[in-house]
Amino acid sequence: MTGVDVKMDVQQFDRMAREVFAPAYVSIAEQIKEKTGITQGICLDVGSGGGYLDIALAGMTDMVFFLLDQSNEMLDIAKRNILESHLEKRLFTLHADVQSIPLDRESVDLVISRGSVFFWENKIRAFGEIYRVLRPGGRAYIGGGLGRPEIREQIRAKMLQIDKNWSWRRNGNGDNQENYREALKKACITNSSVTKGEVGTWIEMWK
Repeated sequence: MTGVDVKMDVQQFDRMAREVFAPAYVSIAEQIKEKTGITQGICLDVGSGGGYLDIALAGMTDMVFFLLDQSNEMLDIAKRNILESHLEKRLFTLHADVQSIPLDRESVDLVISRGSVFFWENKIRAFGEIYRVLRPGGRAYIGGGLGRPEIREQIRAKMLQIDKNWSWRRNGNGDNQENYREALKKACITNSSVTKGEVGTWIEMWK
């Protein structure tokens, strides 16, 4: 699922993504490319929302993308964005849950997700599914962040104008490194790491 607040409807969430969070997507895409080094093959975005991160990363790589989300309404927005970006030959939507990914074992080169892991009900199962679909040599880069520090501060200032409690809500969304490590351990995924820094908290897996 996406990181949509249950109190916020999909259209409102998408408007925030376009008007407030837009600068973060290019920065995070650059971060993913630098950290994983993967620029070809198949990329799966779990909890893709409107596809903004995928569109940014598509502009930097030659990958084909599957945008997975359990919200049909959010995928309709993603389809619109794909068409507007003229990327319909490389970006495809997939209606499903991260806890049951409808792709073959070892079929994906890169799995990404930004902002949805906090809301996964069963992280052990989700991590297991992500690792299952990774090919040998594949990597996963999952977590939450707002890109470079200057972009983060720009977005933070805008969000606090909209919601003075935003920092509290954001910090309360289950961003717990030890919980992630424990879930990875229970999923028997040893090739993994959890790091927190200036660009947010990110979970990496590799085969």
